[in-house]
Amino acid sequence: MTLATVPRYNPTPPTEKRGTAVVIGASMAGLLAARVLADRFADVTIIERDQLPTEPVVRRGVPQGAHPHALLEAGRVTLEDLFPRFGEELISAGGVVVDFASDVNFYSEGDFLAHGPTPMETYSATRPVIEQVVRERVSDLHGVHIHSGFQVTDYLLDDTATAVEGLELRDGEGNMEIAADLVVDATGRTSRTPTWLENHGYTPPTVDEVRIDVAYSTTYIERPADDLRTFLIPPSAPHTRGGMAAPVEGDRWVVSVHGVHGDHPPTDAAGFAEFAASLLAPEVKHLLEDYGPVSEDIEQYPFPTNRRYHYGALEQFPDGLIVIGDAIASYNPIYGQGMSVAALEALVLHHALATGGREDLALRFFDHAEAVIDTAWMLAAGADFAFSQTTGPKPRGTDLSSWYLSRLTRKAHTDRTLSSAFFRVLTMEQPPTSLLRPGYLWRVFNPIN
Repeated sequence: MTLATVPRYNPTPPTEKRGTAVVIGASMAGLLAARVLADRFADVTIIERDQLPTEPVVRRGVPQGAHPHALLEAGRVTLEDLFPRFGEELISAGGVVVDFASDVNFYSEGDFLAHGPTPMETYSATRPVIEQVVRERVSDLHGVHIHSGFQVTDYLLDDTATAVEGLELRDGEGNMEIAADLVVDATGRTSRTPTWLENHGYTPPTVDEVRIDVAYSTTYIERPADDLRTFLIPPSAPHTRGGMAAPVEGDRWVVSVHGVHGDHPPTDAAGFAEFAASLLAPEVKHLLEDYGPVSEDIEQYPFPTNRRYHYGALEQFPDGLIVIGDAIASYNPIYGQGMSVAALEALVLHHALATGGREDLALRFFDHAEAVIDTAWMLAAGADFAFSQTTGPKPRGTDLSSWYLSRLTRKAHTDRTLSSAFFRVLTMEQPPTSLLRPGYLWRVFNPIN
């Protein structure tokens, strides 16, 4: 599922809200889950282990927060639906508007893709700024409470051991319990739900892992206020190195370089610049030469594997519990899908509650979320199999789709219609199957154009 195939948010809430929901984790997935739950539950509590900052800074529980994050079209539109005026508030907080059709320069198959014929505007900002704007909007909702500095130690089961009815918590003063009609696990890749299920007699979900062994190093450099150029230069087998630069708040570019399968970039300035100079295109290197650093800090973040838990295949699951976001599936971060997938999953949760209430909520949610995950997984894990070193279960149809996309992107060097269609898939606005429409097939295989 993509933005084009998931029904948009219906802002009409039910006439009566009832019960209590608790979300574990103030991640983007957790915040967006809380937003849709606030339409249905009288009380929504978010439990966060970190002490949450009052300013947009990187926090310990989100170590990837110092690195680039993309708000793809699927995420942008869904956030605008969930939070009217979200874009205006993000811009007021320093975010900038970039146009995929004119500002974004995407390198693939030996050249940059042509700029598209029609505007495709989105927002660009750092993860802390985006998260801060969303967190403030969520905390302003009636009935929503955010509590930080608490560690969740266990789920509470009812007497029949078939339903979760709350949480055990610990803070600096001791242990406590909190009751809930619904618990949402939004704890990301550290989720302990699979182990908990196995320890309590449930069959845990099977897990797929596709090993890519990527690490990326990130710094920030000065940017003229009116320069919105964005460069995306992903690794292209057999070349294991990639990089990017995007405008963000504070008249800065966030500049990141990355390497897959152990070809990890350094964290010193000289090594960073040398790594950037080895990319398939020189634009990131030129930015580093032409503009000064904002600070000397270079942060690194490793990501060993794409990981996907198949909750949708389970036949039994405790009532009163769902899992969302990176706790279900996490993807090679160089493709920038995480926040937008979380937004689409929140949308799926909204529709599951609106159409079927709370009965069998988890299994219905997992079933529909699988379609969102399928698309993101095919785009990320499938692309990683361009490298022979990649291991794990290969998504069905990867070889054929990779061959077709390779031919399409080569044509998109000069074909603005194809480049636009490709970006609409990359940003999760349209499904990958949209690239098989007759008009696009003709452009891809026509030897003249």
